Amino acid sequence: MLINAQAQAISLKAKLFRGFADPSRLAILDALRDGPLTVSEIVTVTGLSQSNASNHLGCLRDCGLVISEQQGRYVRYRLSDSRVATILSLTDELLADVAKGVYQCTRYKCPEEGECD
Repeated sequence: MLINAQAQAISLKAKLFRGFADPSRLAILDALRDGPLTVSEIVTVTGLSQSNASNHLGCLRDCGLVISEQQGRYVRYRLSDSRVATILSLTDELLADVAKGVYQCTRYKCPEEGECD
């Protein structure tokens, strides 16, 4: 029973990290670290198409990483929890220390090489 609970917890963590694993979703989350943005502002900051940004925002919203708020005729998106920004900051710090190893890693494909494994 305990092993099953541990396996479910690990699976849920992996699912959370898939939200961060897609380069488009990660770019959106990174852009939202500075504060709420509309889809148009996200498109400008990230270089994503509007449809692509909207699709990924829907995914991030459904998974609870981003929330949307209606402000007049605009919808503004923001990180759902300050800990999302903390995870991104910690990632920046960790990557600064292990970037060479991550760059040279042959077990995971980089986005420019095709889909990440």
